[in-house]
Amino acid sequence: MSYKKRDYIQLALEELRLADYVFDLEPQALESALRRLDAMMAEWDANGLHLSYPFPSSPGDSDLDQETNVPDIANEAIITNLALRLAPSYGKQITPETRRFASSAYNTLSRVYSAPGEMSFPSTLPKGAGNKTWREGQNPFVDPPGDRLTTGNNSYLTFN
Repeated sequence: MSYKKRDYIQLALEELRLADYVFDLEPQALESALRRLDAMMAEWDANGLHLSYPFPSSPGDSDLDQETNVPDIANEAIITNLALRLAPSYGKQITPETRRFASSAYNTLSRVYSAPGEMSFPSTLPKGAGNKTWREGQNPFVDPPGDRLTTGNNSYLTFN
């Protein structure tokens, strides 16, 4: 069972020492924190951290009690980084420990879940000493990369 969006918000507020006041918060404050959480997770997703977080189709469609299905290794990073983002809204100062934990947890998460994008060899790279195609009048360099995503005349996508 994974954390719900509400759990992340409550734990981030607890990190800001607002745990006693969580139930006194107005629904607008929770909705604002939920929008900040969704925005932070969308930013992480755009940066290559794909954590299976359920994104809403629009900001008003997000649900506080929705399961997130985020891996457990990401919980500390989400909680502490959300606390960093919520602190100015509540006039709170972030402790150096919280900053250090947030940075460390995010860096760990980045190492585990970020993958470099695929790259192809440039067309200026020689094929290598073992390749004797230059004798046959062929190009001694690596073939240029082709389009990996093409559409046929029937408008279906074909992956090469």
